[in-house]
Amino acid sequence: MNKDELLEKLNTFEWNDFERKKALRDAPKDAYKTVSAFANTAGDWLVFGVQEKNGKLEILGVEEIDRVQNNFLSTLRSGQKLNRVIKVHELKYEVEGKHLLAFYIPESPSHEKPIYLNGDPRQSYIRRGAGDEQCTQSELERFLRDAAVQRYDSETIYDISADRCFDQETVSWYQAQFFRRNPERDEISDPIEFLLNWNYVVEKDNKIFPTRAGVLLFGKARYVRQLLPRPVLDYQRIDTTFELWSPEERWHDCYVFEENIFQTWRGLVARYMRIAEHPFSLDPDTFRRIDDPPDYIAFREAAINLLVHQNYGDHGHKASIKLFTDRTIFWNPGDAFATEAELLDPTEKELRNPSIIKAFRRIGLSDQAGTGIRAIYRNWHELGRVPPKIHNDKARKQFELILFKKPLITEKMLQFQHSLGVTLSAEQAEVMALAVEQKRVTLADIRGLVEGNFREAKAAADYLVHQQLLEMLDDTLFKLPDDLINRYEKLTSAAVQAGSKTLKVTTEVTTEVTTEVTPEVRLVNAIFGEMTRQELRNVIGLKNDEHFRKMYLLPALKAKLIEMTIPDKPRSSKQKYLLTEKGQALQAQLIHGDDQK
Repeated sequence: MNKDELLEKLNTFEWNDFERKKALRDAPKDAYKTVSAFANTAGDWLVFGVQEKNGKLEILGVEEIDRVQNNFLSTLRSGQKLNRVIKVHELKYEVEGKHLLAFYIPESPSHEKPIYLNGDPRQSYIRRGAGDEQCTQSELERFLRDAAVQRYDSETIYDISADRCFDQETVSWYQAQFFRRNPERDEISDPIEFLLNWNYVVEKDNKIFPTRAGVLLFGKARYVRQLLPRPVLDYQRIDTTFELWSPEERWHDCYVFEENIFQTWRGLVARYMRIAEHPFSLDPDTFRRIDDPPDYIAFREAAINLLVHQNYGDHGHKASIKLFTDRTIFWNPGDAFATEAELLDPTEKELRNPSIIKAFRRIGLSDQAGTGIRAIYRNWHELGRVPPKIHNDKARKQFELILFKKPLITEKMLQFQHSLGVTLSAEQAEVMALAVEQKRVTLADIRGLVEGNFREAKAAADYLVHQQLLEMLDDTLFKLPDDLINRYEKLTSAAVQAGSKTLKVTTEVTTEVTTEVTPEVRLVNAIFGEMTRQELRNVIGLKNDEHFRKMYLLPALKAKLIEMTIPDKPRSSKQKYLLTEKGQALQAQLIHGDDQK
């Protein structure tokens, strides 16, 4: 946080994301509660020399700045006031002739939490909104489970017999998938021996016992309920939009899964197949195909993420999937240990349930380590939709993922962007569209549009800032300028006043284009002159060539919006595509609006 960013926060009402203290001559005692809260939650800034007065922040300054800074830092680094040494990043500012001190308190790793005061774990705090709250007993227990050297799912269960607790059909199904995917492995036909080989059963004193992961993954329903006295998953299909729904309304399809995790997964896929946006055939054993449509891949990864990462030690909250007509919400008891930005990095993450996760990966039911969230974003992007939204609440230990069914690039968005008079790449156009949608975007939001690539995200943001299409609030936060907000709202209002008109293209056949831009319309908007298939795919921003062919190229050809330059040799290496008269008329409408004849 530089001086300008601090002043920006001080001069607005948006300062709930850091804590402020007077600290005229010494660090206040309650500052250490804030350190505990920030370290136990998501980290943040603590600023000395500022107080709140009448709903605004007033700069008082720190009078004995060296004494305050040295005493505070030495206390944090001594490991005496707090149970861990806290390494902070400190900055000094001079504002209006007064000195301020700012300390960035980082989030502590899960194996070091909870961070508490005076040697008493009951003096642990978490950050909620703009306040520090003392941890409840259940919150403390969650911290301790997450910090354990031996993960909760690998613990041995000594009061359940391994001879009778496993569901034979589930184990046999899993064995078949495992050896199909790993043919080089020596086949183990005996179920118990197979589970023993992968540590879902352990031996002790010549007896065998299941682990928690073993029962949760493969157990009979009554033994699953014995370990987990709440459902594995609550599934609801609600045939209305999220905004129009109220919790009192009845769902249209509901199922509470109380069986083992693999039975839950298979049952969930069966329900999804009934309502899939793009019907497709599926291997009933593996639940996979090479040409899985993007909506299924995104749903699959999100659902598996929910099943493998939830906190099974939390018996008071159940995971849920709610499918609305305009979005799907995946809610999980158990936060991600990584930050939202780190979730987009293709690296190994700290895991809550490593034994459960490995069981899915061994049969190919989850992408390789560290790529699940990226796969969700990538495939949702291929559908041309508003990027997913993640809420990783480290204070409440909850995780929510939302898949919106709203298109990112609409007819109005195309008209708005064409009115800017600036040439934008596919990625830059999508960032602009997201900024219009949200008014503010973070670098993590932009990374969700470019498959997690930090360099590409930063380059897109920098270009838009240089073109004065975005304003930089800090290194990772950008906003849409007010004049562009007004321009877009006027465009939207004009469309509403016109009766939500559709674009009409008058050629041999009249075509109506709704406000949701279809893939073939995106293709028409992108093509200029004669272009190869690869050039078109690159302009739209897609990497999957087969998906581009099926969803974009073939529909545009069928609608006679584009045509081949060598129609008698459709597979020619020199093949290119150009707009037909019908396509040219549609492109003109997209660029200029209804005044084109």
